[in-house]
Amino acid sequence: MAAKSISKRTEQKKIRILVAKPGLDGHDRGALVLCRAFRDAGMEVIYSGLLPTPEQVVRMAIDEDVDVVALSLLNGAHMTAFPRVAELLKEKGAGDIIIVGGGIIPPEDRKKLEKFGITGNFGPGTSLKEIIEHIESRVRKERR
Repeated sequence: MAAKSISKRTEQKKIRILVAKPGLDGHDRGALVLCRAFRDAGMEVIYSGLLPTPEQVVRMAIDEDVDVVALSLLNGAHMTAFPRVAELLKEKGAGDIIIVGGGIIPPEDRKKLEKFGITGNFGPGTSLKEIIEHIESRVRKERR
């Protein structure tokens, strides 16, 4: 319930978010939980489905005119796939799309991902409230 009230305070325009699991990671339970939580928080959610390439994620993000791309990986490929998405968004002139990450990300990799503009980098057990608040905060800053 708290997530809905947070979202309504954020902005008039709903946050459009693409949830994606780029690369070879077929574990979608967490991504589906996130999709539902984001929807319940008042966001417009697009789910990439399983196994999109970074190129496909970027194309979807641009085509769907999203504010945020939420990337999730559990297979250890985050240091390859996440920066590639960030790089391609910049190349395509869409570097203003916010990128947040999550999954099995060792603490030492979180700072490295932040250098690519990928924030959050949430691990297992992070509360949905914390993730939603992070996204809403970033969107508020970008929309100013």
